[in-house]
Amino acid sequence: MLKSLEELINIIRERKNSSSDKSYTNKLLSNADICTDKLNEEINELLEAIKKNSNKVHEAADVIYHLMVFLEANGIKIENVMDELKKRQK
Repeated sequence: MLKSLEELINIIRERKNSSSDKSYTNKLLSNADICTDKLNEEINELLEAIKKNSNKVHEAADVIYHLMVFLEANGIKIENVMDELKKRQK
């Protein structure tokens, strides 16, 4: 399970060096406004899917992907986020 998330993060980091013409991820990484708008859109779609009890897993996957891209675009390493969560464990 966590291996898949690690693979996703590695792909996102690799796509930083791709052409935005060929990589949707690079397009998001290169434009803070688009990246933010997409994350907001995907969160709203997940909330709606939960209300309607349909397509929840698909929408949750979209949120996770767009959140990982958003964090990377803003210089927030998931490793640091995970360290922070570890500190909060009691």
